[in-house]
Formats: sequence, C-alpha cells, structure tokens
Amino acid sequence: MDETQKISINEINREVARSILDEIYTALAEKGYNPVTQIVGYIMSGDPSYITSYKNARAMVMKIERDELLEELVKVYAENKLN
Repeated sequence: MDETQKISINEINREVARSILDEIYTALAEKGYNPVTQIVGYIMSGDPSYITSYKNARAMVMKIERDELLEELVKVYAENKLN
C-alpha cells in the first residue's frame, strides 16, 4: 500500500465521458436544475436520481463509470486553469 495507484482512461472513453457530460449538463439546465450541483451529487453518491431522465440523460450517465466522469472534469479544469 506504499505505492500510488495509477488510473488511465483511454482517449475513446475520454471522448465518451465528455460527450455524456455535455448532454447531461444541457438536459439538466433545460429542466431548470443547477447542472453542477446535480452532477456533483451523482458523482459523490452514485445515485442516478440526481440526473434527470429528460433527453435520456439518466440512462447515458449510467453508461460510464463515475471515476471516468470525475477524471474528465478534473482534466478540463486543470487544462483551463493552468493555460
């Protein structure tokens, strides 16, 4: 347990995660929800009821692992913050 675990998500999954996040964000906003708090709620709890079923967003979010969604969010943040 002294070594750091390394998680690697391939580029195909990254694109899928980004596409799913875009669609979920849009669906949540269109339904009047705060997309950021709803997505955080889902990632933290794993409860898909944080995501609206509007535009099939709930089904889409369950197609990808929460850690992959989180990794994509952190990656985009770091790219924007550090550039």
